[in-house]
Amino acid sequence: MNYSFFSIWALLKPQGEYKRRRRGCEKLWDGYDEATRQHVYDTISEAQRQGFWINPNPYFAIEDIVLKKQNKLRQQTLSYNAYYRRYGTTEPRDGWKMTNPTGQQVVYVKGGGA
Repeated sequence: MNYSFFSIWALLKPQGEYKRRRRGCEKLWDGYDEATRQHVYDTISEAQRQGFWINPNPYFAIEDIVLKKQNKLRQQTLSYNAYYRRYGTTEPRDGWKMTNPTGQQVVYVKGGGA
């Protein structure tokens, strides 16, 4: 699929005052590579399908997804064992936080808004 600006604009269907954001949104959209555009389009499409809230301002609907992805890419992860080998403790240190995202295994994360 070609992830053109017209496709994301049609998907977002901005209402009211947000219709005037078209030029700014198009400039923002044109600044992203095709993989980023695909990620944004697919994320918004899936959120709509599941009935999740999407920012009514199309500019921020797009930008928020990109920023979230960038933050996630900067996140570092260590397994429980690797963390213990590094620090000799399970206590959070140096900005690391303990989490259990799957409910099965504890990991430590740092950065990326964790």
